[in-house]
Amino acid sequence: MQAAVGYTRVSTKAQQRSGLGLDAQTAAIRDFAAREGFSVAQWFSEAESGAGADAPEQRPQLAAALTAARRAKGPVIVAKLDRLSRDVHFISGLMAHRVEFIVTELGRQDDPFVLHLYAALAQKERKLISDRTKAALQAAKARGVKLGTRARTKRDVRRIAASGTQASVVASLRRLEALRWAIKSALSDGASLRTAARLLNERTIASPTGRRWHAPSVLNAARRLKLR
Repeated sequence: MQAAVGYTRVSTKAQQRSGLGLDAQTAAIRDFAAREGFSVAQWFSEAESGAGADAPEQRPQLAAALTAARRAKGPVIVAKLDRLSRDVHFISGLMAHRVEFIVTELGRQDDPFVLHLYAALAQKERKLISDRTKAALQAAKARGVKLGTRARTKRDVRRIAASGTQASVVASLRRLEALRWAIKSALSDGASLRTAARLLNERTIASPTGRRWHAPSVLNAARRLKLR
């Protein structure tokens, strides 16, 4: 079996302590390695936000993974491309290290340039998500929805908590938009909502609430994204 290095990343220290996301990434890497004949002898993990973290000095565990992979003469395996970065220039910098990177959801690529293309698409999608979120907030504001208020009393705090704040609205929209491609792909591959839910679960893609998918949740998400 060929030696390989596993790399996982979460965005916050709280997620790292809770294990949120790390277990799914590790499972995806282990499953891929077993199927493709890799032996993952070393694992590296860190908690670092994607924003502003696209610099080697801010990703010490990734740098260590690169060093370990060179010594083992094997690839670095990650579960998703955004666990490395969505920034094209950062991905290009990683390719300059002449270490193979394998993204389990994309499969092994004969040409490293393919990762550049996927990174460019991810970077564009991030911009589209931001634009769609702003448009959705403007539309909500035009309908009279109050997206931000200042609490002066405990009653205000309870009222704001019940109606939702601007931050929660934005976070909900962004989580859903980030899943657009995955949901659209599952609906295209599956013959029914139930099949689409099964495909999303098999691909270890969590719902916007972090739970497993079911036919009603797929339908609800598809309608909100105007896919149905």
